[in-house]
Amino acid sequence: MNLGSKIILIVTKQKDGNATTTFLKKTLGTENIEPAVTPPPRTSNNAFVKKPRLGPSKSRKREIPEGLWNKCPQCSTLLYDKELDENLKVCLHCQHHFPIGARERINFLVETCSFTEHDADMVSVDPLEFPAYAEKLVRDRKSGAQKDAVVTGLGQIGTHRVALGVMDFSFLGGSMGSVVGEKLTRLIETGTQKELPVIIVSTSGGARMYEGMFSLMQMAKTCGALAYHAKQRLPFISILTDPTFAGVMASFATVGDLILAEPAARIGFAGARVIKDTTQSALPPDFQTSEFLLEHGLIDAIVPRKEMKSHLDFYLDFLMSGQKKILAPTE
Repeated sequence: MNLGSKIILIVTKQKDGNATTTFLKKTLGTENIEPAVTPPPRTSNNAFVKKPRLGPSKSRKREIPEGLWNKCPQCSTLLYDKELDENLKVCLHCQHHFPIGARERINFLVETCSFTEHDADMVSVDPLEFPAYAEKLVRDRKSGAQKDAVVTGLGQIGTHRVALGVMDFSFLGGSMGSVVGEKLTRLIETGTQKELPVIIVSTSGGARMYEGMFSLMQMAKTCGALAYHAKQRLPFISILTDPTFAGVMASFATVGDLILAEPAARIGFAGARVIKDTTQSALPPDFQTSEFLLEHGLIDAIVPRKEMKSHLDFYLDFLMSGQKKILAPTE
């Protein structure tokens, strides 16, 4: 594009009085161009310059080994496992009761070295050849410290010799099969024969449906043994822990002379969702908890885990006082 040109006359006066004339040729249209605002050439790259990627940081986040910490599901506090074990698996901040194994519970309930286990070698079989049932039995026997969902035997709480049975939810959800029912029945019969009080700690999802009718028969068998035990004027204390449901709840767990429960334990026959769908009505916020059942009269007391042993000793003093008077002439 030809912008044209112009001639500029410049007159300069010298010191001696003479004048000098200078002619300057300048192209039109270029006198107002400023370098600062001149657009970049078309060949330049207008893309944004990317920052260089930083290399890996030298300081790595320290990994916490598994099995050292546990997060409380209620207050979300991180708890050191050793401190949690020393506190009987109870949260130090909100008192939430964690699940606990059968042998751990026996250790803090009875006096040291006073527990003698019965029927330890009794194992379940697969009478109905239910799919995958045999494999699950083998898996849970290898992963746990017992061969089925209950540990039974004789022990001592305070000054009282007792027949004690403790269920374990880690073995097939604490379900009651033929072996669980048989071991509990033998325990109750031993307590009746030796004139001992019976204590059963329940935690279960109910009857073991892998065994069909064989598991349902245990409901009547255990309650029948407890009826003979009651005829001898011997006490039965039932302790309900989280969770206790279905066939166990509908049989021996609710026929105790004294029914205790741990705080906030889930207790019921059917799950809350099933009941809500069946009744088509809203349920109370604390429905099927030990606090709700205490308020409505199903259980007699809520006892924290750390106080359970001392409470049992106190209750046995009261419940066995009449039995001692009856046995006094024959001793």
